[in-house]
Amino acid sequence: MALNKEVFRVRATSAIVFVMVMLAGLLWNHWSFLILFTIIHFGCWREYFNLVEKIHNAGINNYIRFGFMFSGFALMLWFCGPAYTIKGYGLRESLCLPFAIAGFILLVTGIFQKQQFSMRGFSIAALGWLYISVCWGMMIGLRQEGMVFKGSFLYADFGKILPIILIVSIWINDTMAYIVGSFIGKTPFSKISPKKTWEGTIGGALLCVVVMSLAAHYFFGFGWNISIAVPLIAAVAGTAGDLLESKIKRLANVKDSGTMMPGHGGFLDRFDSLLLATPQVWIYVQFFG
Repeated sequence: MALNKEVFRVRATSAIVFVMVMLAGLLWNHWSFLILFTIIHFGCWREYFNLVEKIHNAGINNYIRFGFMFSGFALMLWFCGPAYTIKGYGLRESLCLPFAIAGFILLVTGIFQKQQFSMRGFSIAALGWLYISVCWGMMIGLRQEGMVFKGSFLYADFGKILPIILIVSIWINDTMAYIVGSFIGKTPFSKISPKKTWEGTIGGALLCVVVMSLAAHYFFGFGWNISIAVPLIAAVAGTAGDLLESKIKRLANVKDSGTMMPGHGGFLDRFDSLLLATPQVWIYVQFFG
């Protein structure tokens, strides 16, 4: 098949822009991190609503959309600790309740609109609180691990390391699974995603765990309990997250969840693996890290 130069140009350009934005948000400071995942949070919600509408063939009015988004954002802000404080006002203490109240009022208003209302669609949409908002809240929680304060000032910021290890682990797992599967993959892994193979999935997971465990331990200085667990969770839960989003798209009969990255898909396409891996890593770190 001949290379379509225009398609390649669009895909390459969008990929470069995406990487630059991600790196800026991840590496600058904890505020840029919060802004980045706030954008991702609302982007995921928008696409999630569109998929729910297609699956249940019922519209969701804007009151309900913004009601879920605002109340979900309140859940996300709940994970903001002392690091997210401006002149003595913490984001969690100052903004959680207002966003939660606004979300509740919008949801109630939306339920009583004349537009056709689907209780099943509403219930499925409510799962987005767990699937999207709590997940990105836990990502903010992971970002605060390792932030050291001296008095009221940030003294040392190692909080970016754990999220980066998780995100890079996801990337290595996906990339290696594709490469290994392309060379030796023969056994289909799941009907949900016909291109995935057992050989590629296992090979990608093994390479991810080996490479990132060594990097986390010897380069970043984590104990083996974190160095092995985070890449392992990323590989297993990340693969499950990819399959879950593929199932949702199949039910909605769409190829991509959105058009956030021309040629690459939407927010859910880009972050489906993180949506399931992040909560598992957060739980592990809280209880065993």
